[in-house]
Amino acid sequence: MAKHVEVLLRENIKDLGRCGDVVKVSPGYARNFLLPRRIAITANEDNKKAMVRRRAVLDLEEAKRDAEVQVRVDSLNGIMVMTKVKADEHGHLYGSVSAAMVVELLARAGHRYEVEDVRMEPIKEIGTHPVRIHVHRDRFAEVKVVVEGETAG
Repeated sequence: MAKHVEVLLRENIKDLGRCGDVVKVSPGYARNFLLPRRIAITANEDNKKAMVRRRAVLDLEEAKRDAEVQVRVDSLNGIMVMTKVKADEHGHLYGSVSAAMVVELLARAGHRYEVEDVRMEPIKEIGTHPVRIHVHRDRFAEVKVVVEGETAG
């Protein structure tokens, strides 16, 4: 029995390959998962020729999507949002600025993101803090969150 078989991917599979790639996988993985779900097809010459045409279309779509993502990243980079939080005289907050608060501040600035997109530890001091925002796949933008102290009383 063959140790590996070659299949042609019809979709992008994380840690395996992109659409149109010829990859070597175990026969069981191909037979039981990839082929029945039509994620991959056998890697023969006819299929390879057809995939070359499909891959050209997919590459154009991916380039367009990358350009749109870059526009979103550029629109977010350098944005500065401000909030006032109660703090003591040493600049320590009574509480913290959370990812949910950052999402709310971004929404006020006209940018819609989810709490899961914000990569940060809770902010517990006044000042300017960089916060990473996940935009798409491995693309991030950085916004500045300015936390001003508000005296209690």
